[in-house]
Amino acid sequence: MSLPTGSTAAPGTAVAEHHEILRALTGTPKRLATKWLYDARGSELYAAISQQPEYYLDEAEWEIIARRGADIAALTRARTLVDLGAGSGRKTRLLLDALRAEGCLEQYVPVDVSDAGLRSAEQALRASHPRLDVRPRVADFTAPLGLDMADAPVLLTLFGATYGNFQPAGGRQLLATLRAQLRPGDGLLLGIDLVKDEKTLIAAYDDRAGVTNAFVKNGLTVLNRKLGANFRLHDFDHDVTWDPRQKRIENALRARRSHTVTLAALDRVVSFTAGERLHVGISAKFSQERISSELEAAGLRLDRWWTDDAHRYAVALASVDDGPAPLR
Repeated sequence: MSLPTGSTAAPGTAVAEHHEILRALTGTPKRLATKWLYDARGSELYAAISQQPEYYLDEAEWEIIARRGADIAALTRARTLVDLGAGSGRKTRLLLDALRAEGCLEQYVPVDVSDAGLRSAEQALRASHPRLDVRPRVADFTAPLGLDMADAPVLLTLFGATYGNFQPAGGRQLLATLRAQLRPGDGLLLGIDLVKDEKTLIAAYDDRAGVTNAFVKNGLTVLNRKLGANFRLHDFDHDVTWDPRQKRIENALRARRSHTVTLAALDRVVSFTAGERLHVGISAKFSQERISSELEAAGLRLDRWWTDDAHRYAVALASVDDGPAPLR
């Protein structure tokens, strides 16, 4: 659920960001990209979501990595681990330990939107893994990362069911971009949330404590700061729905009343009607067959598929399709 730019963005980048936000807020339907939910406060809230009792994803993914980390290390023998959307890196540390125990890991590259979050994770990792070369990057992982042949073999990880946050076309483009950077011997590790009953899914994205509500509304606070806007958080309700046809959760903010919002930095006013939805993001749910098909379309091959005991969640290991015969 994360994309970039950091606090050191050039003026031209800020102008491009403003135009991007304006297009999203004036389109039909209006949209708020999930990357704008992530500032220091947003990163804290996202971490807190994983601790809510309804949010099974983090626990299930942790279970899989804890159980299969040694297998992943032995299969990939990664010299460089590139952690896309790294966040706090809590689960990744299990994999780091497994790769270090395998005797292959030399370099860790956490990539995330939150500069503050990366700095905090970097400090913790340098303390716990003093001999590991840690190279944090505030960057857009949907763009080429500039991997070097000297980094090989590389293992890219995309945890937290982040792949499901992309629209179908965006997901295809992401896999194509990642595939273009991988060589035979490299790998891609994806966290995948599985299709399950609607009640469980809705609860995971609308916890009783209201942490997800605060996280989604944090995007309005970010826009207020970036654009000199005057979004009022109490003018919106967090709205979560399940689309059974497209197999995805849809996150939105629904306007409680008709009102206008001023975007001072853009000298524009945006109007909302009562009940209008500001679409924030999706979280698609998958089957093994669907993931295998989407990987194959991008020139990747599903080599391993692990689930938690309750079969709520999966971790998929993929490789370049013109590599050696599939691992079974």
